[in-house]
Amino acid sequence: MVDSKKYFMRIAYDGTRYSGWQIQPNSTSIQGLIENALQTVLKIPIRIIGAGRTDAGVHALGQVAHFSYEGSLNCHQIGYALNGLLPYDIRVKELFPTLTSFHAQYSALSKEYHYHLWLEKIVDPFVRLYRHHLYDKRFSLTLLQEATFHFLGTHDFATFANVGGSVSTTVRTLKRLDLVEQEGGIRLEFEGDGFLYKMVRNLVGTLLEIATGRRSASEISLLLAAKDRRKAGPAVSPRGLFLIKINYPARFEKSSGNEDTCINDLPVSCES
Repeated sequence: MVDSKKYFMRIAYDGTRYSGWQIQPNSTSIQGLIENALQTVLKIPIRIIGAGRTDAGVHALGQVAHFSYEGSLNCHQIGYALNGLLPYDIRVKELFPTLTSFHAQYSALSKEYHYHLWLEKIVDPFVRLYRHHLYDKRFSLTLLQEATFHFLGTHDFATFANVGGSVSTTVRTLKRLDLVEQEGGIRLEFEGDGFLYKMVRNLVGTLLEIATGRRSASEISLLLAAKDRRKAGPAVSPRGLFLIKINYPARFEKSSGNEDTCINDLPVSCES
């Protein structure tokens, strides 16, 4: 009997052309394309489990998924084969064996998202697919900065979650919410122990209402207490949102005995 082994995948993609990460009827998803490529390479159906779903139009630099396979794989060869089959806007960045106890979603310690805002009047055409455009003379970076502090910590974020997510609790801990200036505008960097369905986009929508004077930061505590999605601001566009990184205990990463397994570093073999 051949032992089943578990493999860790780190994936990057431009979400512009896709219906999101999760397989859906009559649409093209990131998960579906990767599973099809794996089946072509390995000659059997393979189900991959992602760390979380990203919506249509959302991008990722560090999505993580895992799959099980009975036997050893040469990850160097498999990784190159997958990238040869996948569309140009989806790439497997890393592939390596991990512990059988690893789960892409449940083993995560925290997740990091960035949301990019373009604040100038004219949008650079080369970033138009990756920035949310807001040109409003009322916009105040000071008001935005003051509002971010109200969301830090552990709260029930039900007001900022769309219906559609399947979760046992809407309580989450937002560890970090930083504003970083960049060309044409700013980016909001979120790090938390987890995020609800459309939570980041809904938070940004409310923050922009505050930054443009249409809502006061003093309302945030009332919004959190209301647990009513209708009370908060609208979700901003998906194009500005990037899943940057998912953090795991070191024992699951390639640094814990899997130094030769990263296809990004062109190893000779990933067999384990």
